Amino acid sequence: MLQLMNQLGMMLRQHTHEIAMMILATLLVIYGDEVNRLVKKSVSNYPFIVRALIFVALCAFGYGYLLIGFTPILASWIYTIPLHLLGPAVLGLLLVLGVLAERKKQL
Repeated sequence: MLQLMNQLGMMLRQHTHEIAMMILATLLVIYGDEVNRLVKKSVSNYPFIVRALIFVALCAFGYGYLLIGFTPILASWIYTIPLHLLGPAVLGLLLVLGVLAERKKQL
């Protein structure tokens, strides 16, 4: 059984970067609406053009920077998970993301 878990871990280890990006992108989808709402409240008194520019900057640069900037960090954390635990850890993370999405009415 341990050998099978290690093989699964080796297969997943090759995709650590993609797994990290998937986790972060999912979190941004789940919680992005709340961030947008907070920014909308804080810039509601500004003229339309300023609000539009702030929204575009938040979506294009803010979310993009978060995704690109934190993916290598999360990937390095995932990479430290022992091979035989990597499969269950990724599965557990996916289940947690599913529960979070369900609680936020995203599913």
